[in-house]
Amino acid sequence: MNDVLEATSPATSLSGPATCVSKVELRVSCKSLLDRDTLNKSDPCVVLMMQNNGQWIELDRTEVIKSNLHPVFGKVFSPGYYFEEVQKLRFEVYDIHGTHSIGTRDDDSGGVECTLEIVAQKKMVKPLLLKYGKYAGKSTITVHAEEISGNNGYVELSFCAKKLDDKDLFSKSDPFLEIYRMNDDETEQLVHRTEVIKNNLNPVWEPFKVSLMSLCSCEEDRKLKCLVWDYDSRGKHDYIGEFYTTFREMQKISGGNKVMFDCVNPKYKQKKRNYKNSGVVILSDLKLHRVYSFLDYIMGGCQIHFTVAIDFTASNGDPRNSCSLHYINPYQPNEYLKALIAVGEICQDYDSDKRFSALGFGARIPPNYEVSHDFAINFNPDDDECEGIQGVVEAYQNCLPKIQLYGPTNVAPIINRIAKLAAGDGNIKDASRYHILLILTDGVVTDMADTREAIVRASYQPLSIIIVGVGNADFTDMQILDGDDGVLRSPKGEPVLRDIVQFVPFRDFKTASPAALAKCVLAEVPSQVVEYYSHKVISPMCPMRDLPTPILSPVATTPTE
Repeated sequence: MNDVLEATSPATSLSGPATCVSKVELRVSCKSLLDRDTLNKSDPCVVLMMQNNGQWIELDRTEVIKSNLHPVFGKVFSPGYYFEEVQKLRFEVYDIHGTHSIGTRDDDSGGVECTLEIVAQKKMVKPLLLKYGKYAGKSTITVHAEEISGNNGYVELSFCAKKLDDKDLFSKSDPFLEIYRMNDDETEQLVHRTEVIKNNLNPVWEPFKVSLMSLCSCEEDRKLKCLVWDYDSRGKHDYIGEFYTTFREMQKISGGNKVMFDCVNPKYKQKKRNYKNSGVVILSDLKLHRVYSFLDYIMGGCQIHFTVAIDFTASNGDPRNSCSLHYINPYQPNEYLKALIAVGEICQDYDSDKRFSALGFGARIPPNYEVSHDFAINFNPDDDECEGIQGVVEAYQNCLPKIQLYGPTNVAPIINRIAKLAAGDGNIKDASRYHILLILTDGVVTDMADTREAIVRASYQPLSIIIVGVGNADFTDMQILDGDDGVLRSPKGEPVLRDIVQFVPFRDFKTASPAALAKCVLAEVPSQVVEYYSHKVISPMCPMRDLPTPILSPVATTPTE
């Protein structure tokens, strides 16, 4: 079974960006770790590292689990989650000797790198690698990712017990409680492991918080398995008993009633005729609150469909000239490609098929070379999608020699096209698909009135619009489209339902990293997603879709013990 030791010392804090979309719970377990000890099994600990400005910094670490090559750690990592950034993580496993500090005496048991976008996968299983890329035998690490909404999305539980069996000869039991969620595939996921109460058959454990997603996948009737153990410092804990419950049953405490569970040892029940239980576990307090967040929708299955629209007007300059904004330099990408790649690489992690629509405007296109303000740059009107960001880049490069840059700079047609597509998804009445339109342009739009009208109409649809100004033009008039300084209105005075436009001049990020640009232009997207679905009163899909009504209402109860 799972071995437990007191928690390690607090980890080094890591400062992050100013705005955090949410927090993610990462639960870690390992299998078949290398046995580094001669007389006993290894005492593993997992250290979570996060890359910050190119340096790996310790974010947190698990408890040390004594004498176990298949540890399931009770410690939950809770890093801040930023949609607009690629957050690189590294999990390092060590065999700890004597103290909690990791030094030269601690054996490296392997590590693995990933990004925090594993929240979209929910579960990651990878082999552990030693230094220099060598496999650590058959060792693997499993990371379960579940989202929590800041300080919300928690249930706070308080447990105590009465008259537990005494498993020790010369003293009383040292009990601790484990709670497991039973998954659909019949596996068990550790939700929480309490502290150990020394020498006490009537323990009162400290209250603890756990997200509703972690506890029961936000399903009131999902079965929970609870185990009570007598702690052993050598890792061989004595089994006291178990009981099963559900979150629905736990909520009976809200009526002021005690929720009591018989702690049963199945072997004793089978062998002893008059056996009743090995003690009673009591839920003495329950408090809960739930709100939806951006990650609720993403982890519920909402796909982010990414579309890029590229300005091919003549003001960009002849693509064959090195001064042109569309010049293809074999040694470095132009500004259009830099913006496309920076934003697209974030968005692609949230679209399962990795296919992106790529459109152009302001050019004369074959075969008749008429001006078009809404054409597929792969010249396939029936399927404007490209395979991944690289596919968009290749379509862009192949498109340039075949078109004639012209004008004017009209973007309303493309906004209307994507808004119409989003409207079709909006009629589905579930949170399955949200659209991001990235418009790359070198100047102020010519059809400002039509664009304002198009944005007002689009604000009613599951759509966010990002406009990146490329080049050195005066973009002052473009700020009117970004509602940060006031409410955007149509020419007739109708306001947008919600702010869906973010405008950024690329020149402000010329010397910055691509991540800085992506962070800026995507920072408002999560709140726009939540605002849209909240306005439409649309809950996240499965597993959140069948969320029972009581979970939506905050509940506070008076302790009964």
